[in-house]
Amino acid sequence: MSKVFLLGANVEIDTEIKTVGIGQIIRMEGYEYDNYVVADITHNSYGYSYCLINLRTYEYVTAETIRPLSQKFGIGFYYDDTAPQFIGTDELRAVIHKAEEIADAEILRKEQKREEQQRTKQRGMEMLRRITPADVQAVIVAELHEDDSDPITDYFGCRNVRTVILDFSYKTREDFAEMRCAAAHFPDTAYLAEYNREYEHREKYSMGHGYWLGENYYSGWIIRKEGCSNAESLIDRYAYTAGCKGGIYVPEVPQTAMPEHLPADAAPQNITVEIIDYSEKAIAVFGDTKPLKEILRSLGGRFSPRLQNNGQTAAGWVFPKRNEQKVRQTLASYLAA
Repeated sequence: MSKVFLLGANVEIDTEIKTVGIGQIIRMEGYEYDNYVVADITHNSYGYSYCLINLRTYEYVTAETIRPLSQKFGIGFYYDDTAPQFIGTDELRAVIHKAEEIADAEILRKEQKREEQQRTKQRGMEMLRRITPADVQAVIVAELHEDDSDPITDYFGCRNVRTVILDFSYKTREDFAEMRCAAAHFPDTAYLAEYNREYEHREKYSMGHGYWLGENYYSGWIIRKEGCSNAESLIDRYAYTAGCKGGIYVPEVPQTAMPEHLPADAAPQNITVEIIDYSEKAIAVFGDTKPLKEILRSLGGRFSPRLQNNGQTAAGWVFPKRNEQKVRQTLASYLAA
């Protein structure tokens, strides 16, 4: 024998006793106050279980206990124990048929959604494999948060309704300057690229949100940085995001689309550049770089109008030392003799 004790109502229910029959109308009290019909009754070691169909939405639900309306207390399913109501066999059959159609359509919808999500993830995975640096250590993302706090219950929280990949990073250290630079890549977060001390949040404490850039964590766009153990883990984590429309704003083109070098007949005339060792960890490109800015940006370069070249201030592009071979190969047609 199996029993259920309802603490609030101070009532013990024996689930081995069948309380309603197939075709009987029952009512949900406390939520939507909809009527249901009992479509099937099963029994197992825990007692009787009732399969119900909502007569408004035709959705299936399961109930373990159905109590008499004359003893109503709190939220739950109730049957009229003074004047029980039933529907006819033909009407019940029609209700079950419609409920099954809706259930089948919902299964199909979920399957189609799952397949579309898989296609989206596959697209994103292919894209990220082309542009993710092998030695990446972190990714910088923008998140659009929607406030779902409930001050009445003292609950404060939000949900992330959109994620956009902004850039990759070769370091795990939190850096607001790096976040601001990445924010400029996406129009909706471009305003965060301007320095504003109030946008910088350092919440490295229990229940804090870590380091993030933005106005309000619970509503609107924020920028944050997430470390990764390797490139593959990052690709797997953000494949779906990258595959969504507008899910990635990294200012690089796919590496597979970049030529190893630009042939001489494809190079604009009278453009020359020079590549120098700028520091132990960087190289710099000087010269007629303006027509080549998209190429230089795609190679991972960062433009600065105040670099030093031969003891003078000059505009140029800085690259990590690890990119030197790729930069020299791509710009071979432009290098001064």
